[in-house]
Amino acid sequence: MSVLLHATAVHFGGRAVVLTGASGSGKSTLGWMLIGLGGQLVADDHVEVKRQDDGLWLTAPLILAGKMEARHLGILRTPTSPAWARLVVDMDRTEIHRLPPERQTTIAGVPLPLIHKVESPAFPAMLRAYLDGGRME
Repeated sequence: MSVLLHATAVHFGGRAVVLTGASGSGKSTLGWMLIGLGGQLVADDHVEVKRQDDGLWLTAPLILAGKMEARHLGILRTPTSPAWARLVVDMDRTEIHRLPPERQTTIAGVPLPLIHKVESPAFPAMLRAYLDGGRME
């Protein structure tokens, strides 16, 4: 059974961040920034999520595979590949804590770390570091 999320997902080495939020919240923009840091697109706008092996396998719906919105430019051809969900960013909420509490969300019965959007030009690099090494306790 798969679930369709209104989200954008980008991965580094098979470890993906899922960007959730309302239309216009910056999901695709942040996705482009992550791709600029060497990330690979899983899917833009909608992500297929399948629970598998106690994890979440993310893929692009067939109609969206290989495509990504570039606001004010159009839809651009962008390679896509599947990956495992490792982190969720809520683009509708802005982090207010310098050292925020650990948060979780559950998608298709699988708990995942949840963070809020950070208003910093370094946020894409922070996300990559999180995916590469995780958060220290």
